[in-house]
Amino acid sequence: MPIKEIITYPDPVLRKKSEPVEKVDKEIKQLIEDMTETMYASRGIGLAAIQIGVLKRVILVNVGEGLVLLVNPEILEDEGETQMEEGCLCLPGVMLEVKRSEKVKVKGLNRKGEEIIIHAEGLLARALQHEIDHLKGVLIIDKISKIKRELVTSKLKKEAKERVAAEKSKV
Repeated sequence: MPIKEIITYPDPVLRKKSEPVEKVDKEIKQLIEDMTETMYASRGIGLAAIQIGVLKRVILVNVGEGLVLLVNPEILEDEGETQMEEGCLCLPGVMLEVKRSEKVKVKGLNRKGEEIIIHAEGLLARALQHEIDHLKGVLIIDKISKIKRELVTSKLKKEAKERVAAEKSKV
C-alpha cells in the first residue's frame, strides 16, 4: 500500500472530470487502499482519486466518525446553507471561507460494490461535497470571489515555480 504523491495546484489534472467506475474490482480496491494510506499520511480528512492522478470517481472521507468510502458518489438531495473555512491538500497552506449545503443525501457504491445512501450534515456533509467537487474538476478557489481567487492563484503559481526551481537546483 504505497503512499501516493498528492497533485497540487496549478496542475491541469485537477481540472479534469473523473470517469465512473464500471466495477469495484481488485484494481479499485487497491486504489482505495492507496488512497486511504495517502489521506492519513497527509493528515487530510478527505481525498478524491483525482488528487493522486487517477481519473476515477472514488472518494474517501474521515471527519472523526470512521472512514467513509464512496465509489461513483452522487448528491441526491441538499438542504440549508452554511459557510465555513476549508483547506485542501491540493492547495497547501490555503484556507478559504466556502459556502456549502448544511445537509446532503449521497448515493454511491461501497467497497463490495453495493449501493449505499448516506445522510450527512455538518462537517461530514461539507467534506463529501468538497470531495465530490474534485471529481468534477472544481476546487475551493472556484467558490470565492474573482479578486480573491486571482490573489490566491497567483501566490500558488509563484510557490509552484519556486518548488520546481528548487528541485532542478538539487539535480
